Amino acid sequence: MFIGGSIALIAVGAILSFAVRDSVEAIDLVTTGYILMVAGALGLITSLVVNGQNNRRQL
Repeated sequence: MFIGGSIALIAVGAILSFAVRDSVEAIDLVTTGYILMVAGALGLITSLVVNGQNNRRQL
């Protein structure tokens, strides 16, 4: 997962958690949004760490 995809997951999760007031019978949208935000944050951290290691090897 690249940085752009991680930021997109965070944005979609924030929209589901804070902006959507609709309800779906089988899915809790607030919890789904929080899960997407956490997955996006983990992906962002992982991408930054891997990118930093690649830059260090090239120098």
